[in-house]
Order: sequence, then structure tokens, then C-alpha cells
Amino acid sequence: MATATGPSHIYVGAARWTSGTKSGVFRKEAGGSRWDLSSKGLPDDVHVQAITVHPANPDVVYVGTQKGPYRSADRGERWERLPFPEDGGEAWSILVHPSNPRTLLVGTSPVGIYRSDDEGASWRKLNASQPERVKMPFACRVMRLAVDPSRPEHIYAALEVGGAMRSLDGGQTWADCSADLVKMSELPHLKSRIVSDSEMEGMLDGHALAVSAAASGTVFLALRMGLFRSTDQAAHWKDMEVGRFSPLTYSRDIRVSPQDPRVLYACLSPAARSEDGSLFRSADLGETWTRFDRGVRAESTMMAVALHPRDADSVYCVSRTGQVFGTRDGGRTWSADRLPDGVNDVYAIACG
Repeated sequence: MATATGPSHIYVGAARWTSGTKSGVFRKEAGGSRWDLSSKGLPDDVHVQAITVHPANPDVVYVGTQKGPYRSADRGERWERLPFPEDGGEAWSILVHPSNPRTLLVGTSPVGIYRSDDEGASWRKLNASQPERVKMPFACRVMRLAVDPSRPEHIYAALEVGGAMRSLDGGQTWADCSADLVKMSELPHLKSRIVSDSEMEGMLDGHALAVSAAASGTVFLALRMGLFRSTDQAAHWKDMEVGRFSPLTYSRDIRVSPQDPRVLYACLSPAARSEDGSLFRSADLGETWTRFDRGVRAESTMMAVALHPRDADSVYCVSRTGQVFGTRDGGRTWSADRLPDGVNDVYAIACG
């Protein structure tokens, strides 16, 4: 796949847009002032739950929806549904394999992981399942997939609400990696129950995970109860105690810098629905953290962060109610704007 050139774009997906007659992906050029609704080829009632810009060709953008994955080959001008199984479920995460860009992985709800080795032309369902420890009012979903850059056959998944699981053989077999999370949920400060009958709910409320090339075998997991780290391929977990650096610990996203594998970014807020949010950065693989967004204020939970694949100075993040924050100078200055009125439940942002 050839690398494209052209202006960078920012993409934001909304799960709900109450004021709009159609929904889709909001898109604008980096540094631009106008958001355009990109919906040609998408269903009118689409809920965009994940966005992935192809790391080798920014012309190609994937979105995960309640009706499966869609692809654009022209930066969102037009969309087409990939030939994904009709009964494959809702697409909540899309990963382009870092060592083989023709390979795509899609995580779904109910829990499922699908793999394509021909850029989405055909799919096979992997043998991935997870025990149901907590009964929620929605089906458990695969929120994030990550591959160890140094061990490309090692694939990890974060589940809401189901903890984490892994495959060490390219997706052929999967194992539950939540035993330590369940054990830690017995600690008073890590108990959390909102809509289930179990206080382990919060520790199994996985939102994102990441693996860095600077620490092969180490997995970083973003949960309702904070940030957690495993140094043995997700077999065991320890609390990173991000509360030492941030008064907000509910974590919705965690990403590794494409330019520096020791640099991590995390979205931290008070709760799933709140009136505050923040973006934190670590330059030492999560040992210490500092607040990265400056001079702007989130009015709701910070849901996602986007890191530019070629420009380390460009970082964007989005709140649940559609505020978009960005820096193009490495965090020295920030701009903030808002998606159209009525946008709610934003889950995804990407740039490229």
C-alpha cells in the first residue's frame, strides 16, 4: 500500500447526534476551522464507535459502527461497508497490524475478534471468548486491540465489562487475563458497582490498552479504577497508582507515542459521565505523569486521544460531549472547539 501525501485531517465519531438528521464522522483539516459531516455511504442512523487511520496510508480510514466496519479510501469523502459477516456484531475496535498492514483485526460486541489478511476482503472469526463475571445491561464489548511490536504474534484485548484477554499465537487461541483484576477488586478503594450486582464491576471495566516497543511484554491497561500495568504479558497486574499525579483517575484511553515508545498519553476523568476531564503524559513508560492539556477545560469526561503517526507535536483529544482539544506544537499551546450542537457520547478521535 503506497503512502499518500496531503494535508492532515482530524476525525471524530459520535455515537449519538440528537440535533442532526443524519450521523457520521465529523472531519476537518488540521488547523482548519470548519467541521464537515462525512456520511456518504454510511447508514443514516450510524453510531461511530471506533476510528483508525491506516498508519501507512492516511487516505485510508476505518470506522467501527453498530452495523460493522466501514472503510474510506479518500479520507472520508465516501464510505463502504467491508464484507464483514452480517451477524458479526457491533464493531467497537479496529486495528491495522503493525508488522503486516494487510492484516486487520476487529473487536466486537458481543465479544468476538475477527481477522482479515487481505485488507478486509474476507474475514474469519477467531476463537476468542471471555467468562461473564458481571451481568451488565449491555453486551460485553472488545474496546481495544493491541499488538506487541516486538512480538507480533502477541495480541491483547481490553473488554468492557470483562477485563482483559490475550493471544500468544496470532489469535488462534485466547486466554482470560483478569484473575488479578478480580482479586484487586476486593480492596476497598478498588470496589465499584454502578449497574450490576458485583463490586468487581469497576476493575473489569476495561476501556483501552497499549503495548510499547520499549518494553516488550509489558501491557498498560486503562480501567474505570485507574491505570494498571503487567510486565509478564498480561498474566499479572499491578496498580500504577496514577492518583499520585492526578486527582482524576477514571481512565478512558491510553496510547503509546508513534515517535517515542517511552512516551504514553492517558485520558483521566472523575467518572464515565462527569463535568471534568484531562489529558496526561508520561515520558518514562508510566513511572511519572504530568498534565498535558493546558489553558483549556473539558466540560465532560475526556474519552479519547489521537496521536499523529508522523508528527510528534500534534496531539488531539475529545470529551464525551464533543469538545475537541488540540496542540500542534508539542503541548505549548492548545486550541479548543466544539462539534455541532446535540453531539453526545463521543467515543473516538483519530488523525493522520
